[in-house]
Amino acid sequence: GAWRERWDSLSLGRAHAIADLPGLALGPADPSVPASEVVAAYYRRYEERFALSVLRPARVTAVRPTDLPARPLLVGEAGPGRVATGPDEGDPGPDEGDPGVAALAGSRGEPDRSCSLLSVEAEVGGTGQRFLTRMVVSAAGTWTRPYIPWVPGASQFRGTQLHTVGYRRAEDFAGRRVVVVGGGLSAVQFLLELAPVAETIWATRRPPNFTDVAFDQEWGAGVERAVQQRTSGGQLPAAVVRTTGIPREPAYLRAIEAGILVSRGMFDMVGPRAVRFSPASSVRGADGLGPSASPGGDLVEPASWRPVATPTWERVDVIFWNTGFRSELRHLQPLHLREPGGGIRMVGRVQVARDPRVLLVGHGSSASTLGATRAGREAAQVAEARLGAGARARGH
Repeated sequence: GAWRERWDSLSLGRAHAIADLPGLALGPADPSVPASEVVAAYYRRYEERFALSVLRPARVTAVRPTDLPARPLLVGEAGPGRVATGPDEGDPGPDEGDPGVAALAGSRGEPDRSCSLLSVEAEVGGTGQRFLTRMVVSAAGTWTRPYIPWVPGASQFRGTQLHTVGYRRAEDFAGRRVVVVGGGLSAVQFLLELAPVAETIWATRRPPNFTDVAFDQEWGAGVERAVQQRTSGGQLPAAVVRTTGIPREPAYLRAIEAGILVSRGMFDMVGPRAVRFSPASSVRGADGLGPSASPGGDLVEPASWRPVATPTWERVDVIFWNTGFRSELRHLQPLHLREPGGGIRMVGRVQVARDPRVLLVGHGSSASTLGATRAGREAAQVAEARLGAGARARGH
């Protein structure tokens, strides 16, 4: 649903690839049309083509455990822990030797949650409703949980502060001095879009991760593996910018030469009308960059990294935070899925180790359009196996 909220200037030609859904391709589309319009129209056609029963508008407020008995899920059968994602995905998924398969709920002395129903509480058209279900696929994504890091003095800033979700058009910033915070593609695209109408400053904690790596299926699988290394241990997912990188497109290289895509490092304090850049707030090495970093850890475009040598105040009118998102998981709090490290321990892309009734799509390694499509496929396979649909079809 987040595609509907994207800014108008994000045309289809400037967006990340839109993954085709099974059975109905997107087909030809005008690259100049806003991606929000194209994707919304495509998903509408998909709903109509397959007569999907979508309840809208609906807002889930909580998913709670119940004591109501249910036919046990087939956890531990051949399907759930070892769902293959297909040879074209670049990642075969867990197999019989994967220790994560044995880490599913119930294997660590925890109560077996596979034998009771879940209660989904929702506001549907202004009316509270409750649904009982054996499994939940939570695909709430991240758009409703924008993340802004805490910086001393930010609450006293008298100018404008906004996050990516609040951006609409460049003209709103005409004649103003804007500090764009963040090292990802959104920040890069906003800097290029704002430069003709505003004075911009780029702020990043790390050197911008420009790369020559091809953004293909192999690259995508590498990014997912880098994130899964953390989520499989119950840690919080790594920042996406650390595992994706920025392509060396000609327009970006020209912007580096023009001084537009040149980071000053990061600021550590905010005043009423200024921010203070400081060497202490910047990570000077390429440490922590993901699979798209060039061999040896050297940056492809070191000219894009010019952090300040001494604390320096810069007057700004706007602080534009492009600092990413967190997963929308508040509705799942009653299930107590988090580990002591703060994250949710995952088995593969979608399986929650603490509760086999819950599958997450758009979380961690699948928090992207292509990643969510792969995760959606895996979630469907896991759900079918755990619910025993295959066994029923065979007459067992």
